[in-house]
Amino acid sequence: MCTEDKKPLFRDLTAEDPDPEVTEIESLCVNCYANGITRLLLTRIPHYKNVVIMSFSCEQCGFENNEIQPGGSYAELGVRWKLRVEDPIDLNRQVVKSDYTAVRIPELDFEIPAQSQKGEVTTVEGIITRAIAGLTQDQEVRRQQHPEEAAQIEQFIERLQTLKNGGSWVLELEDISGNCFVENPQAPAKDPRCERTDFKRTKEQNHVLGVFSQDEVNPLPNTLTPCDPSQASYDQLVSDEVLQFRTNCPDCNAPADTNMKLTKIPHFKEVVIMATVCEACGHRTNEVKSGGGVEDQGVRFEVRVATKEDFSRDILKSETCNMLIPELDLEVGGRALGGRFSTAEGLVRATLEQIKDAPTLQGDTPSLVSKDNLERFIEKLQEVLDGKRSITLILDDPAGNSYVQNLNDDPAAYDDGLKVTRYDRTFEQNDELGLNDIKTENYEES
Repeated sequence: MCTEDKKPLFRDLTAEDPDPEVTEIESLCVNCYANGITRLLLTRIPHYKNVVIMSFSCEQCGFENNEIQPGGSYAELGVRWKLRVEDPIDLNRQVVKSDYTAVRIPELDFEIPAQSQKGEVTTVEGIITRAIAGLTQDQEVRRQQHPEEAAQIEQFIERLQTLKNGGSWVLELEDISGNCFVENPQAPAKDPRCERTDFKRTKEQNHVLGVFSQDEVNPLPNTLTPCDPSQASYDQLVSDEVLQFRTNCPDCNAPADTNMKLTKIPHFKEVVIMATVCEACGHRTNEVKSGGGVEDQGVRFEVRVATKEDFSRDILKSETCNMLIPELDLEVGGRALGGRFSTAEGLVRATLEQIKDAPTLQGDTPSLVSKDNLERFIEKLQEVLDGKRSITLILDDPAGNSYVQNLNDDPAAYDDGLKVTRYDRTFEQNDELGLNDIKTENYEES
């Protein structure tokens, strides 16, 4: 339950909070097998995420150990990164790896399996350096006991060393938890040498993360209750009813209330609007979910934004919808802004606010992203909001669950500021939406 002063569970380490809540647990020392003390601190890394800092110390032998674990939930989808290392600057890209990140270098047939290393914030060069250090660790013993294997490992270490000396090669990262990231030196422009792909986890991968469906936990039929949103059915949400259930704040993890309501968008479909307000930290979230399934075709909208009337155009952007502004060379993934029902002005302003909060502009951490380029880009976005620069807003939704308002009174009439294109999805797009898995399951059952 929330305390009376409603403090967030994950708080910033500041001078205003000189006495952070530290939990101490008596635990076994793995070095001398005496009892030591493990201290747990729940805190936040600015512009990143909530973390749990764990520190162990043993008074008997002096052994100490420190570790950081993510304090947030797993992402809804897994993620794959494919980086083509072609320039020395690529070796300095920052990489965030979780415990579930698998690393592969196809050119060397080399793989670091998931859960074989602890999560860390490193660089591309740091990944290679750590791999070399791990292979070199017991080389002296191998040279005496297994000289042939030691020689083979030595040759492989030399091949790893050549990766840092230049040339072109590929680094692949796969993380079923979705907590993996590769820095883009060209941000906010699209990365020319790195590709990101989201994928739906299999049942086995969910079990590795400790994620189980309600049917697996409790196979008995359940009825809808306000405290169990996973059982919610859109049919049980009448138009004038707001369903409220308890959840945790996505920012500080304190208990909060989420309101959910079914709304009909004229000339489109029903959507579910969800809003969360946290009384502990003041964080607010607004999210829109489609009330139906995936459409038969994807949809692409091209919207001209040049006048005040264009800014007031209603737009429903689903979480699978990518947003592009060709004039600014900007591409925003579907989950960057999330699902939201807003206007053209609202989408541009939300993009501006997210870029302003980028870690590159806030901290003094070394980064490959140029602060000057981001500041100039922010100025261009501000010119768009001020009406000094016209743009074309492109919304591409493979799921077909996005909508852009026709400014004419007759929705069937032609709107010269709006172009709508329907298209058939590719196999890769179906895979990201999880449709290929459904087809495979139906085929196996038949």
